[in-house]
Amino acid sequence: QVQLVESGGGLVQPGGSLRLSCAASGSIFSIGVMDWYRQAPGSQRELVAAVTSDGRTTYTDSVKGRFTISRDNAKNTVYLQMNSLKPEDTAVYYCHALLKVESTGNGPWYTYWGQGTQVTVSS
Repeated sequence: QVQLVESGGGLVQPGGSLRLSCAASGSIFSIGVMDWYRQAPGSQRELVAAVTSDGRTTYTDSVKGRFTISRDNAKNTVYLQMNSLKPEDTAVYYCHALLKVESTGNGPWYTYWGQGTQVTVSS
């Protein structure tokens, strides 16, 4: 079994900061890309930021310069530092990872999702 467990969401005022964490655990062989998605009420889930196993990053335009994604491969953990938060950043944030499991070794990639964490930006 593999789990992705997120933490760090909450309520913050506009202009404030939050740091999300997502730890992967279980029978993991290797982890490829790790990323963060978000879904606001009435909207589709969108990719916010992604980081490859060698540290290459990508961001959606609306968060460039404000959000930073990083990962600690030794801890199988990905982070999302969110600064200068805006009300339009309000959403449920989901951690996602592509990984290989021990039972199949260097075989197929599997996709896993966290349970989601609420981020609310409001005064």
